Amino acid sequence: MAFISVDGDDIGRRITALYLTNDREGLTSFVGRVHANVRVITDILENAGHEIIFSAADGVVAEIVGDIDTAELYKKIADVGAPKLTFSAGVGDTLQECYVALLAAKSEGKARLRHFKDIG
Repeated sequence: MAFISVDGDDIGRRITALYLTNDREGLTSFVGRVHANVRVITDILENAGHEIIFSAADGVVAEIVGDIDTAELYKKIADVGAPKLTFSAGVGDTLQECYVALLAAKSEGKARLRHFKDIG
């Protein structure tokens, strides 16, 4: 059993900037694009047979079903929002491990996939 956690990069900061510039239309448009991209990522995971645990805001968590090439899966995910929206992902044998791997991906520059087993 393995899990993947996918999260949008710098989404909160971009939303904050739209708030601070009082850009209502920009905020509506941006959040709509984020939600649409999350839906596509969710569909990619579901269509590959993985079990969605949650899909909300700018992230998706799924249980990976079967042996898969996670690098190939991440390439499909990364292509969704590119180049304007990027997503980081972490893979691990538990929810905790996939989250730690996600944090590693984000701390190492974002827009990347990390596996818990390769950390440290």
